[in-house]
Amino acid sequence: MTTPLVPGRISPQRSVPPHIVRPEYVGKKRPIEGVLGDVHDAETVERVRVAGRIAARALEEVGKHVEPGVTTDELDRIGHEYLLDHGAYPSTLGYKGYPKSLCSSLNEVICHGIPDDTVVSDGDIVNIDITAYKDGVHGDTNATFLAGDVAEENRLLVERTHEATMRAIKACRPGRQINVIGRVIESYAKRFGYGVVRDFTGHGVGPEFHSGLVIPHYDDTRATTIMEPGMVFTIEPMITLGGVDYDLWDDGWTAVTADRSWTAQFEHTLVITDSGAEILTLP
Repeated sequence: MTTPLVPGRISPQRSVPPHIVRPEYVGKKRPIEGVLGDVHDAETVERVRVAGRIAARALEEVGKHVEPGVTTDELDRIGHEYLLDHGAYPSTLGYKGYPKSLCSSLNEVICHGIPDDTVVSDGDIVNIDITAYKDGVHGDTNATFLAGDVAEENRLLVERTHEATMRAIKACRPGRQINVIGRVIESYAKRFGYGVVRDFTGHGVGPEFHSGLVIPHYDDTRATTIMEPGMVFTIEPMITLGGVDYDLWDDGWTAVTADRSWTAQFEHTLVITDSGAEILTLP
């Protein structure tokens, strides 16, 4: 049985050169959100694609270094430097006071784990969530990586969470309600007795980090927004081996499963097209 995680020491905030443009919320308590809409023109979508590609490549680079013995703070450094080297700002850095350039969520951490001096152990699963801000838009993505020799139960959880994400993306097309996404994810997860987290969702993204559009990952009949071409949002299910209730650490960010069951997550930013959906966060 793995020992439950405890908060580690957080290093000082990393610096960003002045020539890299910051999102409007950096240095403020609250972002401006929910005013720019969820449906964007082709030029805006193209900018999201560029930002999304940088985020996807940064995620790939960080993923190469997920192995036993690395600290989550070192993973943050790698992601931070990759984004800066490609002219992008790490969207999480300074968002509502968040202190780091990515989220690193291990094992029972559902989401929003803050990189610190925690050392990744053999058998851990490590979710890395990274967002690039470039040319006025955000591209948001995450993936769960395996560190060393991962137990079969946990490896399958990761594999199936990825499969649930891709199935949900395939179900997206104009004219359908947003709730088809959660229906597909939950029906697949239930086959294996998994829990689907309800309190953290996908979201509209583009000029705003979170636009106000909510994407539930469970079958929520209230999610009746109709998908239409040009709509940009994330799908990012958090799927657990146990329950879906959570506890929040004193840092105000790190959410862990109440029963300490392990949890995996994947995320893509996508745009609704005339005939389906296109993933904008591919490397």
